[in-house]
Formats: sequence, C-alpha cells, structure tokens
Amino acid sequence: MLSDIEISRNTVLRPIEAVAATLDIPPEAVYRYGPYKAKLEAGFVAKARAMPRGRLILVTAISPTPAGEGKTTTTIGLGDAMSLLGKRVMICLREPSLGPCFGAKGGATGGGRAQVAPMDEINLHFTGDLHAISAATNLLAAMIDNHLYWGNALNIDPRKIVWRRALDLNERALRRVVLGLDDGAVRESAFDITVASETMAIFCLARDLAELEARLGRIVVAETRDKRPVTAADLGAAGAMTVLLKDALQPNLVQTLEHTPALVHGGPFANIAHGCNSLIATETGLGLADWVVTEAGFGADLGAEKFLDIKCRIGGLMPEASVLVATVRALKMHGGVARSDLGQEDVEAVERGSSNLVRHVENLRKFGLPVVVALNAFAGDSAAEFAAVEAICARLGVEVYVCRHWAEGGQGAVDLAKAVVRLAEGDSARFKPLYPDSLSLVAKVERIATGLYGAGGVRYSPSASKRLAQIEAAGYGHLPVCIAKTQYSFSTDPKSLGAPTGHTLEIGEVRLSAGAGFVVVLAGEIRTMPGLPRRPAAEGIGVDGEGRIFGLS
Repeated sequence: MLSDIEISRNTVLRPIEAVAATLDIPPEAVYRYGPYKAKLEAGFVAKARAMPRGRLILVTAISPTPAGEGKTTTTIGLGDAMSLLGKRVMICLREPSLGPCFGAKGGATGGGRAQVAPMDEINLHFTGDLHAISAATNLLAAMIDNHLYWGNALNIDPRKIVWRRALDLNERALRRVVLGLDDGAVRESAFDITVASETMAIFCLARDLAELEARLGRIVVAETRDKRPVTAADLGAAGAMTVLLKDALQPNLVQTLEHTPALVHGGPFANIAHGCNSLIATETGLGLADWVVTEAGFGADLGAEKFLDIKCRIGGLMPEASVLVATVRALKMHGGVARSDLGQEDVEAVERGSSNLVRHVENLRKFGLPVVVALNAFAGDSAAEFAAVEAICARLGVEVYVCRHWAEGGQGAVDLAKAVVRLAEGDSARFKPLYPDSLSLVAKVERIATGLYGAGGVRYSPSASKRLAQIEAAGYGHLPVCIAKTQYSFSTDPKSLGAPTGHTLEIGEVRLSAGAGFVVVLAGEIRTMPGLPRRPAAEGIGVDGEGRIFGLS
C-alpha cells in the first residue's frame, strides 16, 4: 500500500493558475510559490470578500482517539465529491504546524486519495506564514525586554509581563525559561507553540491589514507598577508586527488530488487555541464559490464550539449544515476496546462507544445546525458494525453515510455530498451561538462545561478566579471564552472516554487575548507548548538521494 506522500507525489497536479481559473480567479491575482501553490493578491481578495456569499458547511468530529477519525480527510473528500456533483466548491483548511509533523500526530493535508497537495510542501515550510507569525510574536517580546533595558519609560512591572515567545515546534524544555542572564534583568517567562499564540489567533480573525494592525495594537503584554495595562501599541510594536505579517495575510491557494481548489491559511490548534482557519480565507471562499467546506479542529466540543462561538460570532458567518465524522474503530475505543483489539468485530463496543457520537450530535443541534454523520470506513470494519451505527443514528433522526474517500477519492463520498446539499438547501439551519455576549465570563464557561461537556460544575484555582474577576472589571466581560482542554475527552481526564457526566471542570489558569478578542481558560493538565513523544516522527523523516522527502505522514 502506498503511503500518503507517495500517493501525493504520484498524482499529476494542475498548474495553480489552472486551478484558480475554475473559480474565475485571474492570473494577475495569483502570486506563485512554485507551480502548485500560490497566494491570492490582497486587492482581489478584498473584492472577493465583498461578493455575495455561498453556503458554508462545517466538518467536525467525535472526540478523537489514536484509532483515527479522518476529519480533514473527510473535508477534502466531501469537497471533491461536491465537485463531482457539478458544484462550484472551495475547501478551507488550516495550515499544518511543524510540531505535530515531527512529533506524533503527523501532518494536516488529509490522507489516501483525499489530500491537498503538494503534501510535503504544505506540511513543511509552505509559504512561510507560520514563520512570519513566530517572528512577529518574538519581535514584540524583544521590544518589551528592550524597553525595560533602556529605562522602562512605561513603568512596566517585570513580574507582570504576560507576553510569551513562540516557536512552531514541540519543545517541552521551553515551557519555563529564565531571561536576562546576560544583562542582569533576570525574570521568568515561557514559550508557546506558535499555533497557540495570540498572534496566530489575531492573524486568523483579522479581515485586512488595517484590522490586523488594530488588533495587534490591542494586545495586552503586561501591567505597570500601578496596575495599568500595557499594550503592543504602547510599545510602538503593532506597525512592525504588521509589516512582518503583510504578505502572510494573503490566503494560500492549493488543490486536492482531484484538483478542487483549496485555501489553506492560518493554523491554530483546537485543544489549546481556537482551531479554525483564517476568517479572511473563509470569506474569500464564500465570495468565490457557491459552496465552502471547512473543518474545525479535534472534536465538536473543541473546534466546532470555538468555530461557532468565536469565529462565527466575530465574522458574522452563518453555517448551514454540519458533518460529524466518526469511525467504527474510534467508537470501539470509546466503548472500552484496546487499540490492539480494534480489528475484531465488536458490535456491543460500537454501541457503547456511540454515546460519544450521540452527545456530539445533540451538542451541534444546540447551535441550531442540521447534522449528518460521515462514517469514515476502514479496512476490517464489518457490515454489522456499520448497521449498529446506522440504527443509533436512526433513533436520533440523523442520516449516516459510510464514506470511502480515503481509498476512492471524491467518488467514495458522493452519497454524503448529496445529503449535505439536501440539508443545506432545505434551509433548516437556525444557527445561533451557545451564549450571548452579555453573560459573564464565569457563566459562559459554565454553559459550555455543563451544556456541552456534561460536567456537573466548574472549579477555579484561586489565581484563575482572581484573574477572571480582574478581566471582567477591566471591561472584557463581553468577550467569548476559548477553553483549552484535552481533546480526548469531554472531561479534563484524557482517559475518560465515551460521554462522561457529572465531572468537575478544573480551571487552573486564565489569559486575556484582548487583540484576538477572547479570553483563554485553561482546564486540567493542558499546556500551550506540547512536548515530543518518546519516539518522535522526526526520527523517521529524511531526504533520499534524489532530494525526495520520505517519512512524512
């Protein structure tokens, strides 16, 4: 069986100008980064965003397991299938982070016959966007420390500096660092992975350069000794940060293996950040295509909730249908089956594990979205196991389709595509966020915890409780919340699979992202700088004698 990278390499791609032309993007709006990837010119993007909008479809998933669900693969397969139906489609995805590529999870370009390409280039440096975001983040950090060095005219309290540096790699040694050993101004700080940084969030929520600079200027980096906030604008950093991000803000155009256009732009993680591709790319897609298929990271309790409560709220987006991706293998794991035994038929485990799927369906309906289930087929799945899922979905009143896009490309998801079109054109969506702006931050967290996670309550550490009160008092209580939590469970215990209830959501830390426009709430043992596994994927990645990359997944 060919690997993903071999399948991608063996596919003949079209020149990127030809892919752009399918959505009437003129050659002069295509800034090439080689023959198969490009950025779209800013003036054209502005015009596209002002055009009448197409229909927006959200792809999300059950709580992930090591068995795999294939959410990005399904997003790509669905887009290809809709193209086969003659629909004018744009796929919108996040950019991969180097952390998972060299760590454990792998890349983010799909798999099998349902990939965006060129797979190796997208998964690695791509067009340099994440490097620019890292540089902008670290420029602001350098300007803070430089300000202290040259007299501290703003009277910054070094103990109250909250801005962190960023690196787009998994590096646990940087979770806590000591700065200033050379000049004597010693203080503790930390690094975040770039995709969890506020700069990344701002990048993904800004519509143009003017808004980007305004949001960057609102970043609160520290407090003065008399407890006043200090912003990036106070330091004069917003303009230079914008300069570093100017070219990166233009969306990246690539193609699927079946030549469906795809915008791959922005890359926040969904467990520790807000998990959605850039707003500017989504709006561009909606202006250029009749249908936009997008995904939000990890399970629906994380990526979908943040897409709906944060991105749609800020961007005024109105999704018209949602696709919930599941696999028989993942349902068996949620039903208590060990990973080593997933190849054996176990209908009862599928039925037990379907409690996770049921809760996600119910949660999506709380946002007013119609739902269809995509059952991503794996070799070894049995007809009896498929039938068990179909029976459960029938009781919920939800359609379910077995999809084989990994092996068959778009043709393997045509039935799903037809169902999505029916759902969206039925105009049954009544989208609304889970909570209004007017709720307090504490009430917003509680509504997500009890209403979506099944928690019995929320418990805050003293420092988190104090910080929430400070943020409310400073006038930020109207902002949405972004809960950072393990992706593996509705609870904060990654081993608590299925659909646990009555657990307590433990909040240890709260951070204000004033520029992004939300408040980050860290639950359980969550970290914003991941570490590498015992045997990182990097050990098996290399270049052969002909300059071809191998080992990427």
